Amino acid sequence: MAYFILRRAFQSVLTVLGVMTVTFFLVRLAGDPALLLLPVEATDEDIRRLRSALGLDQSLIVQYVKFLTNALGGDFGVSLRQRTSALDLVLERVPATLELALTAFVLGILLAFAIGLLMRLTTSAKVRTTIMWLALARQAIPVFSFGLILILIFSVWLRWLPSLGRGTIQHLVLPALTLATYELALYLRLFNASLSAEQRQDYVRTAYSKGQSRTTVILKHMLPNALLPLVTIAGINLGLLLGGTVVTETVFSWPGVGRLIVQSVSQRDYPVIIAGVFIISLIFVLVNLIVDILYGFLDPRVRVA
Repeated sequence: MAYFILRRAFQSVLTVLGVMTVTFFLVRLAGDPALLLLPVEATDEDIRRLRSALGLDQSLIVQYVKFLTNALGGDFGVSLRQRTSALDLVLERVPATLELALTAFVLGILLAFAIGLLMRLTTSAKVRTTIMWLALARQAIPVFSFGLILILIFSVWLRWLPSLGRGTIQHLVLPALTLATYELALYLRLFNASLSAEQRQDYVRTAYSKGQSRTTVILKHMLPNALLPLVTIAGINLGLLLGGTVVTETVFSWPGVGRLIVQSVSQRDYPVIIAGVFIISLIFVLVNLIVDILYGFLDPRVRVA
């Protein structure tokens, strides 16, 4: 088991390192930040001096080696715009991102659990089909489009909820609902398939033969076994959810890491971009590492994979 954990941890470190490397070179394609920071009337000499001060006059390889050396020590540089530590700026936004992602995660699981039970307990095939089609229709709508639809309905027309910013529970409802419902169809299909598999087990037929009601069999016997695959997939998707808040944060002006990265891209603020991507990738990798370790404890066959 120790070897399995060490191997997964080593793979996680390589993943984060690869993400940082790719991000470092990709952000250079956005253009020269010196041109954005200086006024239009700046001379070539002004541009040259600023590029030299920022270290942008050196080759990409030299810049990358310096960046990697500093990053390993927790130094991602200083924001080109705000002149403060890039990592500190990102860490200030982490609580907002975690609040949104975890709320959406819990809400998504609860919705899938409630609707999945309704589909299983109802005897109407039309109700089950309608619910599944609605869930699939939601998944087919991009996150930014669905968020704008919610803003139009609940903020503009009904004036029930605020559309932008963070502060109260009301501010959290629309962005959390946008994220929570995106994976609802996946959870419902998985939950339904898991319950269908349990339906064919001998212990279910035994429970029915003892005269137990359909509701009792589902809730008391089938549900505990059917929840394991749902919780497992949900744990994996939590990492994706934490990294997928970028669009939602932008639509709802949620002050999280994703929105900070988008703003930094338009400003060509390299240190903040890289620090933000590092934090998101680190959270994503850690969540998946924890899920892998739990898998290893629950199923010994995974350890030899």
